[in-house]
Amino acid sequence: MTLATIPIETTDPVNSRILKVSEDRIQGFHRDPIGAISEESGVERDAVVERLQAMLHGGTIRRIRQTLLATNLARGALVAWQVPPERLDEAFGYMFEKDPFSGHVVTRSTDNVTPGSTYKLWTTLKVPEGYSMERHCAFLASKTGAEHFRLMPAKRLFTLGVGHVRRRGLPPGSKSGSLAQATEVALVSLTDHEWKILTALKRECAPEELEGDLWALRAGEGGVSVDEFCAVAKNLNERKVIGRFSTFLEHVKTLKTGEKVTRFNALFHWAVPEGMELKAGMEVGRHHIMTHAYWREGGPEFRNVNVMGVAHGTDKALLLEHKAAIDSHLQAEGIPVTYTNVFWGGRSEIKPSEISPFSYREWCEQMGVDPDSMKA
Repeated sequence: MTLATIPIETTDPVNSRILKVSEDRIQGFHRDPIGAISEESGVERDAVVERLQAMLHGGTIRRIRQTLLATNLARGALVAWQVPPERLDEAFGYMFEKDPFSGHVVTRSTDNVTPGSTYKLWTTLKVPEGYSMERHCAFLASKTGAEHFRLMPAKRLFTLGVGHVRRRGLPPGSKSGSLAQATEVALVSLTDHEWKILTALKRECAPEELEGDLWALRAGEGGVSVDEFCAVAKNLNERKVIGRFSTFLEHVKTLKTGEKVTRFNALFHWAVPEGMELKAGMEVGRHHIMTHAYWREGGPEFRNVNVMGVAHGTDKALLLEHKAAIDSHLQAEGIPVTYTNVFWGGRSEIKPSEISPFSYREWCEQMGVDPDSMKA
């Protein structure tokens, strides 16, 4: 088959087998990540390469890359922005196009007018160690006309994945038999040499790279042998800096095939009593529908919510059934919820957040800002 005739739908049986693994099952650093996908999916290696290349060329997959646990490499937060309605599109474009440190850029709305409903623009932010998230956001606000912003750093992570294909058809209430693990956010300091290798490691994969030794070319970029490159990567993995090798689906926009991987992106909010955040987060995180779950402090702007999570689906009513099942589970576990809400995603653009301190200094200079003025 040629690339033009290879199926690129996520519903194709072979593609589905591959994607159920490749989206978020290849955790950590692997010397041969394509081989790991092949082994776990049961699809022959050459076919895995062929299908991934076709889906990448066809736009079903928007990027393939080794992810990092960026929360351990740079200070990060979910940021809610209050922007005048007439400047919302402009602010959205600026965050996506001009700020490499803002990753997800999403407009959100609620079904009813609630505290926080005026915060229509939401972003994820990573700022390299030593620099200030508050100063970075103040600069962005000056450029976009944002009237206010709320920074919500993660205090704990309970779930961090994707897996849109393998989450299809989950019944409400489907959950793990054990609590989700609560991962503490702890910054890891790297040497310039490690940053150089990490920068090469995390670069997106071109389709042709999937055919050979994926890390050999990256080692050349890092100026080291492939053995040293992999040794440093393994060490970084042990230090909890490496995330997963992942294929990212184009899950918001309609694909060339007419397929839409998801239609609804729901940000769930729960407020639980102080001291119960860990227990509540681990209970929320065990539910299979959740792609992300965190302990974040929403503050008075969001009625002091402290547990948040994201779920995706093609049916809004079904997503609300999933949330109702989680609400009931929290109640059954003796965790009172004093307030809850759903923020629905609208317009959305996603890119990896830049986290390199070298890139941050370069960006400041391009923006006419003294990098030292942005330090914490």
